[in-house]
Amino acid sequence: MRVGMLAPVAWRVPPRHYGPWELVVSRLTEGLVAAGVDVTLFATADSVTSASLSSVVGRPYEEDGSYDVKVAECLHIAAAFERASEFDLLHNHFDFLPLTYSRLVDVPLVTTIHGLSSEQIAPVYRQYDDRVAYVAISEADRHPDLTYAATVHHGIPVQDVPEGPGSRDGTLVFLGRIHPHKGTAQAIEVARRTGRPLVIAGIVQDQEYFDAEVRPHVDRDRVQYVGPLGPTDRDALLGAADALLHLVGFAEPFGLAMVEAMACGTPVIGMRLGAVPEVVADGRTGFVVDDLDAAVRAVGRLDQLQRANCRAHVQEHFSVERMVRGYLAVYDAVVGQRGQQL
Repeated sequence: MRVGMLAPVAWRVPPRHYGPWELVVSRLTEGLVAAGVDVTLFATADSVTSASLSSVVGRPYEEDGSYDVKVAECLHIAAAFERASEFDLLHNHFDFLPLTYSRLVDVPLVTTIHGLSSEQIAPVYRQYDDRVAYVAISEADRHPDLTYAATVHHGIPVQDVPEGPGSRDGTLVFLGRIHPHKGTAQAIEVARRTGRPLVIAGIVQDQEYFDAEVRPHVDRDRVQYVGPLGPTDRDALLGAADALLHLVGFAEPFGLAMVEAMACGTPVIGMRLGAVPEVVADGRTGFVVDDLDAAVRAVGRLDQLQRANCRAHVQEHFSVERMVRGYLAVYDAVVGQRGQQL
């Protein structure tokens, strides 16, 4: 099978630190190549892959502000669709804009919906519901107006993630973009109320929020902010923590940080929103809570959990191999259906 994989160009594939969509694209692409699939990856020119790499954008626009983002995006998407006849299908990870090209080519288009950023973009997805095979990243993230080919959870290479020992001093971790939706301030409050040290890692996506709700609490002792981390440092941080605090304030589409933490053996305390109950096995790999009081109580129950269960849960449900099998099943169904229509 020949697959054209369309990645975003905000970050490199794989990203140097932040870039969850690009990270999923990288893991899927490498897994497909290992399974014998002929993949051409459309991504930035500095991307690293074992697939064939096709690029018209030199560097990710989040790292290089020297060019017009919309121009780069249009050229990037067009480059993939102009080569559509070379593939059995195109797999889109670029959100809604490539959908508008889908009736202009004969090959099927599979689109992974990495969460709808706004209800305002839903009309585009509705418009092409009969033409594009949509894949949800969690059951919780399915939009009621759309038809889905499957739900395929994200997967990570568990064998490459070291199992961590946990913390000696009760350290808790927040990992993610610093934004009101992700619950950084709530993590700080839980750490304060439980008397635990907290390490915060991630990009600052909302500077005003960071300055008002996060920076005043950073003292390099009880609360540290270490910025965005690459994979090695990320895994070391997660593995040396007693828990990841994922106290989101929105319907989490998936929550890759939760899986990354559990792969290191670190349990998750997460808010009962979106996919959190779908990812965390409540009472076994962490605790799913309804408010901050419950989160505080959950910290006191962490000794009831076994770190080995967290890692085993990821291996069973969120491995790269499982993700690849899921997408191969989608590809086979979509290509087979297309063949019957011709």
